[in-house]
Amino acid sequence: MFGIWFSLFLGAVLRVPSFLQLEAETARACWQRWMGWSSKISDDVFAYATERMDPENLRSHLVFANKTLKRNKAFEGNKMGGLLVASLDANEQFKSRCRCCPECLQREIKIKDSAGQEQTVIEYYHKQVYCQISGPHLSSILDVEPQRAGEEEAATALRLLTRVRENYGPRFFDVVVLDAWYAKGPVLNHISDWSWGVVVVLKREEYHIWKESEALTRGTKPSQEFKHQERRVQLWEVKDLDFSESTKEKVRVVRSHETFEEVQQIGGKRQRVAKEQNWRWVVNEILSPYGCKTI
Repeated sequence: MFGIWFSLFLGAVLRVPSFLQLEAETARACWQRWMGWSSKISDDVFAYATERMDPENLRSHLVFANKTLKRNKAFEGNKMGGLLVASLDANEQFKSRCRCCPECLQREIKIKDSAGQEQTVIEYYHKQVYCQISGPHLSSILDVEPQRAGEEEAATALRLLTRVRENYGPRFFDVVVLDAWYAKGPVLNHISDWSWGVVVVLKREEYHIWKESEALTRGTKPSQEFKHQERRVQLWEVKDLDFSESTKEKVRVVRSHETFEEVQQIGGKRQRVAKEQNWRWVVNEILSPYGCKTI
C-alpha cells in the first residue's frame, strides 16, 4: 500500500499527466527503490485506490499540514501589507464527449465533422474550485470542492469557503482574492459578513460599477505611480461605489495601467515590443485602511 501512495504523491509532485504514464514510471528501477516495491504498479491499481480515497481524511491531513506551516511562520514571506491572502479559482480536470458519470457537468460545444460541417455536441466535464494560500515564496492548497451538476461556480466557492472557515478558523488568513467570475453581490456579502477582506477582479464592461469607475478616473491624475519588476504602474481609486442593488455596503474600485516591454521573436530576430495591461479590482470596506498599492 505504501508503494501506491508514495507513487501517487511523486506523480503529483512531478506532474505525471496520467495513470498510464505513472505505471510506466513505476517500472523504472530507481522509482522502485524509492517506493520499496520490486515491480511496476498498473494504472488499474491507481484507479482502484484513488476511487476509494476518503476526502475527509485527506482534508484533515491538509488542515494539519497548513496549520503547522503557519505556526512555524512559513507563510510570513507571503504577506502583503501584513495581510495573508487566500485565492479562489476553478480548474477542470476531465472532459469527454462520449463518457459521463452522475456527477458530470455538461455543456454544448460546436465542432466540425469529417466533412467540415459544424455540429453541436454535448461535452461532459468535471470542475473543482480550489482555495490556496498564495504568495511569492510558498503556495499551499487549503481545500478543494467539486462543482455540482446544475450549480453555479459561485455557489461552489461559498460552500468551499464555509468549510475552510470551519476547519481553519476565521483568522487563518485575512483576505480572499477572487477571479472575475465571482464578482457577484451574494459572494461579496457572505465574505464581508465573515470579516474577511475581498479583492475581486472586475472585467465585465456592462456592469454599472465598471462604467462609473471608468468615467470618474478618465483623464485624472493617478493616485500613485511607481515601478515594479520593470513595469511602470499607474493606479487610480474610486471610493464609496455601489456594486449592485444586492450588496450591503459600499465598495472601492482600484484601477491599474501597466506599461512594459516584452521580448518577442519577429522575422527571426528578437525584438523588444511595448506592451500594456489594464486591470480593475473591487475591494470591500474591511480593506479601507489599505492603500491602492497594497491592493
